[in-house]
Amino acid sequence: MSSDNESLTLKNFLGDCQFRVNQALKTLLDPPQPSDRLRQAMAYASLNGGKRVRPVLVYGAALALEGSLDQADPAACAVELIHSYSLAHDDLPAMDDDDLRRGKPSLHKAFDEATAILAGDALQGLAFRVLSIPSPEQPAAMQSAMVHCLAEAAGESGMVGGQALDLESVGRAAECSDLETVHRLKTGALIRASVVLGSLSAATGSPGQIQCLSNFADCIGLAFQVQDDILDETTDTKDLGKPRGSDHARDKPTYVNLLGLDGARRKAAQLTDQAIGNLDGFSASADRLRELAVYITSRRH
Repeated sequence: MSSDNESLTLKNFLGDCQFRVNQALKTLLDPPQPSDRLRQAMAYASLNGGKRVRPVLVYGAALALEGSLDQADPAACAVELIHSYSLAHDDLPAMDDDDLRRGKPSLHKAFDEATAILAGDALQGLAFRVLSIPSPEQPAAMQSAMVHCLAEAAGESGMVGGQALDLESVGRAAECSDLETVHRLKTGALIRASVVLGSLSAATGSPGQIQCLSNFADCIGLAFQVQDDILDETTDTKDLGKPRGSDHARDKPTYVNLLGLDGARRKAAQLTDQAIGNLDGFSASADRLRELAVYITSRRH
């Protein structure tokens, strides 16, 4: 087993991974750009706090297959860049119209709408660039598979498609199955990609192992959104880092609306159990993922 996975508490692992991906992102965003304002906006969007759940899942999946954190760095950066771009665009007045993100003014408020759009576009491009930089540790065929995985998760059949459905759902009656479809795309697709990219970066997993990790991610991605819906109703704006009750104010269906608070909590717990069950065939190397599954549905912000 990789020494990266030894003698780490979850708290230490989260802190180490957050520091690691932040340093890598700073390096990527440091070189001068044609527009310094654009560079500043990109840095604001991607370095402005956040739990870094998706990069941490990349690293956890790599360790589950006894890969190294070094191998997983490009994938960890790529998923966080895609996530940061999506938040910048989701907060725009034409989308969710949120003025607060991660406890600070959202990107279009800190800069302006045009800059927020351009910065999001640039972060998306940078994500694919960092994932495709030639590396002796990643054969070209493996890099191609990773780029394809991220593109599928980020595009019309994944995150963007989910956001479109989410916007269409405003003010409409919805069933749990409708909501699940939205969130498996909008939130779950990138979380699944994070785990799959981490497993691919290790370059040691069998197809069966990668499928089990993908199934784990499908469950935990949905659980993440259920917990978000719970927190939107139960956590104050200061701790949440964005306006409390914003989904309710926009008349968007949520798991709390459909299932009630207790029902949503039971749903999150059920999904967490299912996620961990998909790791039964893995040794202690997957303990970080098991712990992350519990963390995702017990977090308070």
